[in-house]
Amino acid sequence: MNPGAPPAPFEPGRTYALLGRSGTPYLSATPGTLGGHRRGRLYGRLDCPSALRAISRGHYVKHRVFFPDEATAVAAGFRPCAVCLPEEYACWRADRGSTHQP
Repeated sequence: MNPGAPPAPFEPGRTYALLGRSGTPYLSATPGTLGGHRRGRLYGRLDCPSALRAISRGHYVKHRVFFPDEATAVAAGFRPCAVCLPEEYACWRADRGSTHQP
């Protein structure tokens, strides 16, 4: 299993490495629905144009992670991608700004 490659469509008997709410990897019989970048602490759609460009250039893959859903990605401390999830990113920015003001 290539940890940086996008999860393949569901295949019976296959296992997928996902990150849990604590940020700890675990194996699942169900592929992830979102991809992320461990070092950048961000998550997005599996078809994100920005992530796919980085992957095609040979970047990103080493630190690629997958999540079962958005709630898990957020609980693990990741933020939404500004490119493929602009509405979620705007909400994250607004929430972050309100919590960091004196």
